Amino acid sequence: MFGIKIGGAKPQAEAPKGEFVIARLNAKVQPIDRGEYYEDPLCETLEGAGLGDVTGGGTQMADEPYGIEFCDLEICVNEANEETLATIIKRLNDLGAPKGSKLIIEETAKEIPFGVNEGIGVFLNGSDLPDKVYAECDINHVVDEFDRQLGDKGAFRGYWEGSRETALYCYGRSFEEMKAALQPFLDSYPLCEGARIEQIA
Repeated sequence: MFGIKIGGAKPQAEAPKGEFVIARLNAKVQPIDRGEYYEDPLCETLEGAGLGDVTGGGTQMADEPYGIEFCDLEICVNEANEETLATIIKRLNDLGAPKGSKLIIEETAKEIPFGVNEGIGVFLNGSDLPDKVYAECDINHVVDEFDRQLGDKGAFRGYWEGSRETALYCYGRSFEEMKAALQPFLDSYPLCEGARIEQIA
């Protein structure tokens, strides 16, 4: 809708033998961002410790106006014991996994909740603003400004483009802190007029 610049998803290697675990992240991120923020760093940790590998992943879409629902990391470990599961959870929490995430043990269907960050979704009106606003404003400027305004309170992590809205997703320690930091810019930049704000984690 607004022309956000993105790349493609990375190819996945053949899955090794072992026990499978799903990390269901309450994170609204595109495939390329899922790889950069979570998949690749977790894979490095698991491979470095000789515990296993991240063998794949996916992003679950929801009907409009909700956009992205969650994303999964498919993990194959040598053994799904407490130490290995704790290593996975600690690494993902260190990477800023949102609250509401969970680890699912495939063999037993056991679920272990985790996550540390809260999330804010800003839904920009992509159809009802004056044509001049869409012609003169830049969605990439909005993304850059979000990161600048948030500072150490959070960061832009993903987006979704619907037929009438574009959602920008940010994650950090506090929804209220992020909302307060972004509000002055949202109130002043024409493309953000009438933007809908939701807590997403």
